[in-house]
This record gives sequence, structure tokens and C-alpha cells, in this order.
Amino acid sequence: MKRFLSLATASLLASCAIPASPPQITPKAAPDLGLTGAPAPTIDREWWRTFGDPQLDRIVADALTGNPTLDVALARVRQAQAVLGQRRAETAPEVTVDANPQVQRLPGAYIYPPPYAGRVYGIATGQANLSYNLDLFGRQRAAIVGERANVRAAGLEIEAARLMLAGSVVEQYADLASAERRAAIAADTVKAREGNLRLVQVRVGHQLASRLDTTAATTLLAQAREALVAAQGARVLAIDALAALAGRGADYPRSIGPTALAASAPLPLPTTIPIDLLARRADIAAAQARVEAALAGRQVARLAYYPNINLTALAGVQSLGFSNLVSAGALTAGIGAALHLPLFEGGRLRAGLEGATAAVDLATAQYNDRVVGAVRDTADALARIGTLDVQRARQAEVVRGYAETGRLNNVRVQSGLESRLDTIDNDIRLLDARLTDADLATDALVARVQLILALGGGYAPASPAAAPVQGFSR
Repeated sequence: MKRFLSLATASLLASCAIPASPPQITPKAAPDLGLTGAPAPTIDREWWRTFGDPQLDRIVADALTGNPTLDVALARVRQAQAVLGQRRAETAPEVTVDANPQVQRLPGAYIYPPPYAGRVYGIATGQANLSYNLDLFGRQRAAIVGERANVRAAGLEIEAARLMLAGSVVEQYADLASAERRAAIAADTVKAREGNLRLVQVRVGHQLASRLDTTAATTLLAQAREALVAAQGARVLAIDALAALAGRGADYPRSIGPTALAASAPLPLPTTIPIDLLARRADIAAAQARVEAALAGRQVARLAYYPNINLTALAGVQSLGFSNLVSAGALTAGIGAALHLPLFEGGRLRAGLEGATAAVDLATAQYNDRVVGAVRDTADALARIGTLDVQRARQAEVVRGYAETGRLNNVRVQSGLESRLDTIDNDIRLLDARLTDADLATDALVARVQLILALGGGYAPASPAAAPVQGFSR
């Protein structure tokens, strides 16, 4: 016992020489990021239903249940939970049972006296063993804290993946609606220009127009038909992309019909970057949890310098000859303690601590990158929304201007004051302006969706958010 206490005292003194090895990177604080204004608006967790399209709701639901990206995230959660279970098991007493029956010839020139020496006997051993790690310095507890943080991070990453997946579906669905609008504009234009071509051909037949008018009308019709083909191709690509996001096969596109997207649906939007941005985004909360796990890992590496003390006990039977196995003389038992003390390990513990500290810096840097990216995404989305609103207003004026010019040109052509060839430039620009107007409407909707994603969407964690990284013990 005196020797044991001496070793324990020496180990405690050795543990006082733990290298400092502090982390080099500090987390970004909210005041340093320019976050101001009121809290972020309340956003429904199923925010896409605001657009009032049941087909979109169905596709998002399919994506959230069948996309491989979510399967990967779910597998990571199960993996983290399994590791946490292993860490918890290491703090519990361990009981094992060993049995070892064998037949052995006892050597004649060894410790066995006659008549056993040189003869064959059955040797049997059976014992139950108990081992319990006292975890006096909390190394196992620190490992459990770290794995709990990893489990929480994996769960939060599922929420982040769900949000991004829903956002991708809505953005792709907006592209599908845009392709439909472009196709409708092009189809209307094709129909009108086919009528104009027939009218020109009649006028040419009556010598009221020239072949130049026919060429102009044919050129305008070809442009409209090309725009229609391009819009139809874009629609096919959008539907295929939605099928991929939903994780479905080649038959899924046939289930997607015309869209009924309410592009002007009101969405709750802030006017400035909200102060609670860092608390509501699942990916940032996950990054915080990863920092917490890394800090716990660093604590485990520090506590590796301390002694590891186990209690052990055994009880069983041992006998020479199988017939003696159940006799009272075969009983054996023992109890004791085991001390593991690192005295010289060639720098392994120091390297482990430095590696764990580097892991803290890496997790903190990733957290900072995530935070800065979130602020940038939010600022960009707000700026894009403002710019697109102005662009749409100006583009509407452009469309009205070209449309009015086209109407006046048609009056002059029908009056014989102008050739159809003279109107071709305005007609081409009018179609392009209408298609651009449709694209800007889609861009405005997508910008609002991107702002929702930047704000964390309808993220509602099941448990309270983790403490701010700035408060973690280093």
C-alpha cells in the first residue's frame, strides 16, 4: 500500500508538468460581425407551403424522405450515437467470464513433483473477472461530453441538410415555373407571328407588300420558335433535376405537371441582418457543437498525463485433473488495484495534446468561416432583393415601351406607311424584354428563398441552443 501511494503521489507530481499548448484561434463575436436590428422574423418550419402549390409540397416531402444526402446525415447520427454508447460503457464496471479446459503433459524437469511430473493430466480453469475504472480525474467523463456534443452536432447537421435540400427543391421548382412562363410567352408570340406571316403573304399576293416583308415576318417567327424550343428544353432539365433531388427514378418526371406557384406570396423578410442570426441557424449551432467536442477532446488529451487507476477482482476455480474442478480446494479469488502511470513515452502525450489543440483551432476556424459566410449570405440576399425589385420595375417600363412601339408600328404597317422590315428590331426586342421580365420575376423569388436559407429557415431545434462558443472553457 505504501508503494502504491508513493506511485500515485509521483504521478500527481508528474501531471503538474502538463504543457500549456493553448488554442491560437478565437471565435468571432457577434458585435464584430456588424449584427444589428430586431430579431429575425418568425418563419414557419415548412415555409415552402407559403407558395400555395400542392405539387411543390409533395416534391419537397419526397426529397426529405428519399434524398441520399439525408441518408448520409442520418447514418452519421447513428455512428455518433454508437461512439457515445462506447464511451459510456467505459465508465461502467466490466465483468467477464473465462474458461480454459485443456489436456497437458506436465514436464518432468520443472516445478511439478512426482507423481505428477512427466504425466498427462487435465487442467481446468474457470473464473469471473471484475474490472472498474475509477476515472478519478474525469478523463472518461470528458470523453462522454465530447461525444454528446458530436451527437448533437450530427443531429443539427440533419436539420441544416433538410433546410438546404428544401431550398434547392424550391429554387429548382422556381426554374421550372420560369421555363413554363417563358414557354407561354414564346408560344403566344409564335401564334401572333404566324398570323402576321399569313397576313403578309396575303398582302404580297395582292401586291400590297414586298418579299422583304415576308422575310421580316419569317425571321420574327423563327426567333419566337427558337425561344419556345429553349424554354421547353429548360423545363425538361428542371423536371429531371427535381427528380434527382427527390431521389427518385426515371418515372418520377411523369408525375410532375404544370406549376401553380404563387410567386408573389408574402415572405417574412428583415430589413437588416438580425442580431439572433447566429442562434437560429442549424449549421452554426452544429459548428458550435463541434468546437465543444474538440474542447472536450483536448481535455481528454490533457488528462492523459494523469494516472489511470482500476479496481480488479476475480473469483473462480482451478484444478489439476478435471475431477477436482468442483472440489472446495479448487476455489480461488483475488482483489487488487492497477495503476497506469506515464513516466516516459517519447513525447506521445505531448503530441496528442498538441494535436487535440489543433483540432480545437480547426473547429473554431470552421465555426468562424460558417459565421462569416452566414452574415455574407444574408447581406447578399438582402442586397439582391432590393436590386431585383428596382430592376423589375424598370423592366416593366421597358416592356410597356416596346409593346406600345409595336402597336404603333402595326398601325403604320397596316396603313402602308411603313414596311414590316422596319419593325423587326422592335419586335425582337419586345420578345427579349418579356422573357427578361419573366426571368427577373424568378430571380426575385429565388432571392427571397436564399434569404430564408441564410436566416436559417424555419429551423426549430428540439433542445435549447448550445451555449455561445465564446463562453467555452479553453
